[in-house]
Amino acid sequence: MQTLDERAAEVSAKLAQLRQVLAVRALEAVEIRQTANLAWLTAGVPTYINIASETSPVRALITAERAYLITDSIEAPRLAQECQVEALGFELAVQTWHMRGNLVEKLASSSRLGQDGEGNGANLAAELQRLRSTLMPSEIARLRMNSRLAAEAMHEAIRAVQIGQTEHDAAARLAAEVYERGGVPIVVLVASDERVFNYRHPLPTDKPIERYAMLVLCFRKDGLVISLTRLVHFGAVPSDLKRKAEACARVDARLILGTRAGRTLGDMFALARDAYADEGYPEAIDEHHQGGSAGYMPREVVARPDVQTPIAINQMFAWNPSIRGVKSEDSILLTENGVEILTAMEGFPTLPISIDGQPMPRPAILEV
Repeated sequence: MQTLDERAAEVSAKLAQLRQVLAVRALEAVEIRQTANLAWLTAGVPTYINIASETSPVRALITAERAYLITDSIEAPRLAQECQVEALGFELAVQTWHMRGNLVEKLASSSRLGQDGEGNGANLAAELQRLRSTLMPSEIARLRMNSRLAAEAMHEAIRAVQIGQTEHDAAARLAAEVYERGGVPIVVLVASDERVFNYRHPLPTDKPIERYAMLVLCFRKDGLVISLTRLVHFGAVPSDLKRKAEACARVDARLILGTRAGRTLGDMFALARDAYADEGYPEAIDEHHQGGSAGYMPREVVARPDVQTPIAINQMFAWNPSIRGVKSEDSILLTENGVEILTAMEGFPTLPISIDGQPMPRPAILEV
């Protein structure tokens, strides 16, 4: 658990980064409304109420000398008492809930205002996305801890899947495991049997599980989002499904080992396209995205053919190659020493994948 002083130091460093952006763009202030950006700036303070909303009822206003969190009389007590935002370096600017609306204009009278999205001011969304994508040491510490929690939640849930329970039952168990660990399940997907083959984003249904199930999770804690997928089969996995799983695992291993500083996300798309073709599934590149960089969003930037976003040390990624009926996904961190698998599960079966002599075990389908 990080101390308040450690988190305050992180906030201070991020405010300095923001103020440098303001100086470069000749702006006097920036208003931040996006939940992901607020989580990044505040070192993980939960400013959201509706977990499905991309914007927050709290706004930050950062000037050259002041750092405000603008909120109302509903949110202010929690932010002050539980989140201790004033000790983190913020000033609370509070209005009654029925009088909200113009504090930004009062606190930043200048027209030289930036915003983290479309609006009347300069759009700094790209700058904010760039800043939040490369993680500080304190963020990496939280990421490692929370990734272990996400892996534990998935491990418990996938081993609890039973024949005859519905997909909703499996989803409820996965969500409960996440909440028990202090996280928020912002994406929970469950498919069983033929639905695993038919849909890449299978929202859970009342369908009973017969022999085969896939569980997908995006786990958010302290603002950071960890993604992973696991598969379970009752009885021996059929040979054709096993071949697909091994092919998908090799694609995943190539993506993970290919995650290197200096390459672009466009390069990673090309790597995935070639890997699918080598495995005999060239169509798979067009049937679903392959993932990309991650952090305060499930995907910060998705790998596409024309994306020139460079990969850098201390960035998080979640590749998710899939072939009809199988998928392979873990969250990873690129460090100075190479790639670290954040969501590896002790005791979960793996496939002994090796690429050009480099071992990269990937999750197998759990046989029950």
